[in-house]
Amino acid sequence: MEHLTAADATACILEKVQPLGTEIVSLQHALGRVLADDVLANRNQPPYDVSAMDGFALRSDDLGYVPVVLLVIEDIKAGDMPTFSLQPGQCARIMTGAPLPHGADTVLRVEDTTPLPNNQVQINASVSAGNDIRRMGESMQEGEAILTAGSEISAGAVGLLAMVKRRNVTVYRRPRVAILSTGDELEGLDEPLDPNKIPDANSYALMAQLQALGIEPTLLGIARDEPHELARFLERGLMYDVLLVSGGTSVGVHDYVRPTIEALGVNMHFWRVAIRPGHPLAFGTTDQTVVFGLPGNPVSSMVCFEEFVLPALRKILGHPRLFRRSLYAHLAHPIKHRPGRTEFVRVRLSKDHLGNHIAHATGTQSSGVLNSMAHADGLLIVPEQHEGLSKGEMAMVQLLDSSLYQDAQDH
Repeated sequence: MEHLTAADATACILEKVQPLGTEIVSLQHALGRVLADDVLANRNQPPYDVSAMDGFALRSDDLGYVPVVLLVIEDIKAGDMPTFSLQPGQCARIMTGAPLPHGADTVLRVEDTTPLPNNQVQINASVSAGNDIRRMGESMQEGEAILTAGSEISAGAVGLLAMVKRRNVTVYRRPRVAILSTGDELEGLDEPLDPNKIPDANSYALMAQLQALGIEPTLLGIARDEPHELARFLERGLMYDVLLVSGGTSVGVHDYVRPTIEALGVNMHFWRVAIRPGHPLAFGTTDQTVVFGLPGNPVSSMVCFEEFVLPALRKILGHPRLFRRSLYAHLAHPIKHRPGRTEFVRVRLSKDHLGNHIAHATGTQSSGVLNSMAHADGLLIVPEQHEGLSKGEMAMVQLLDSSLYQDAQDH
């Protein structure tokens, strides 16, 4: 199967990948992982009606006319249990989080009162029953599913898990991922500078994209354009759950990845996708390994990761949401496009005075110019049938980082 559309390639990949099973991790190491089972509340929280303010627990029936003077019969702090029941004309001083005494049905904040001698207080405002009370079970009720399988464990979820005393949680296993670069022209990071070589940026850009997903990959190094050496590297890479091979998937006479990887038993599902950049994208599987053949040009490699590898990895990790967030933006300038391939234009985003998103291309869109990715907020998608986009026209932009920050003036 060759020259697939981007949508068909994505569908093919997602059909072939599945989560890898589960493992148990401690709560201290659970952030960013995906729950593999539901988490049930083991208690009511709060365990009883509590005050939401520092103030006074009252009977609303005593507040028909204000100001009114009430007798303070008790001080109740968080962690205390009340010892008295309120009678008409009585109240209790209460702190935030403290349980309400029997007979009280409302809370008045301390700012609306005036202290008086002889354990009395003047009530200066009227409140209705239920004011500033957090009801029993408001946060969680015993037996309730507070987190469900497929939920990413955020900082808030860590707090919930601690609240139900989950020292350990069952999560989907992270895949073991290996990265291999190929090509005689490449220069390793630790090798002496050679002006005739090309630095191996792909391994490290892909490494960073994986680390952003919480995956620490193994860098296998650089395999030279020699079939036996390439086979040795690929055999090692096929011991991992996922293998990313950068370069060597084109149709040149020295592009040995295709015949070598097929000889090693990899079932290749496609070798070409109708996209720009990233046309020479390959995808295959064995019984234990998912293999992506990524283009050698650094921008093409990163774009293919964003569009095809990232959704696959998120599925393997157990996420129900597989794709980057997107938004619509107006073009700051026209964009030329040759129909036939979906194009991903690297853009920066700004806002106009009306709050509309504006997309600006990050300079040259050559697949070898890594600056276009380094300075991009997103990938603007030009559908394959289009002949170009005009200035001011709206287009979809897929964000490269779902946790993007903004300048203060954009609030």
